[in-house]
Amino acid sequence: MEDMQMLLEPIRTSLHQIGEFLPRVLLALAILIIGWLVAKASRFAIVRMLRAINFNIVTEKAGIDAFLKQGGGETDTVDVLGILVYWLVLLAALMIAFNSLGLAYVTDLIGRVVLFVPKVMVAVLVLAFGAYFAHFVGAAVTTYCKNVGMDDAELLGRFSLYAIMAFVILIALEQLGLGDIIRQTFLILVAAVGLALALAFGIGGAKRAGEMLERWTRRPTDDPHKPEKDPRLR
Repeated sequence: MEDMQMLLEPIRTSLHQIGEFLPRVLLALAILIIGWLVAKASRFAIVRMLRAINFNIVTEKAGIDAFLKQGGGETDTVDVLGILVYWLVLLAALMIAFNSLGLAYVTDLIGRVVLFVPKVMVAVLVLAFGAYFAHFVGAAVTTYCKNVGMDDAELLGRFSLYAIMAFVILIALEQLGLGDIIRQTFLILVAAVGLALALAFGIGGAKRAGEMLERWTRRPTDDPHKPEKDPRLR
């Protein structure tokens, strides 16, 4: 009899542990199902809201949608934000489900990912509005330079666009926690380009630089080939 009890004790202990663990598993599954439904509803609501306020027009004019569709996909920036919201809610549900199971290590790992997703969303928004502003400034600079008769209006407009986009990308990377590395690399590249331009203008491009400055500062009505009038006839 005692031998029978010794044989049944491990089985009784296992059944007791299963009885305690099974409700946790059922609760975790319920949390995942509810989280999945909430994630789908949140994605649908965010996409509809962003399209209702014409956010997709901003991203289209900023050129981000065209960049995303270069690979042949049909996803635009609004869809990307919807997917990020979907995974944010779903990962939060996973974190709560694993926490209910007592898996602290997995919960901590998923929690780090959950904290990173909002940073990606902020970076996407910064890129969208920053690129839109950069295109606006570039077009404004080009139009102004053409109105005042400057020959390099397109070049100056593109330079303004790229300069603003560089700072926008730096701000977006700062949101992702990569700002220090990228900032140092960017400063090194800017210093190298500046040194190369200084040497080019100082050694071999002085004449060209003088011609460009003269062309930029000359009035549209000035004609260098037109002879000056005699002061006595004025």
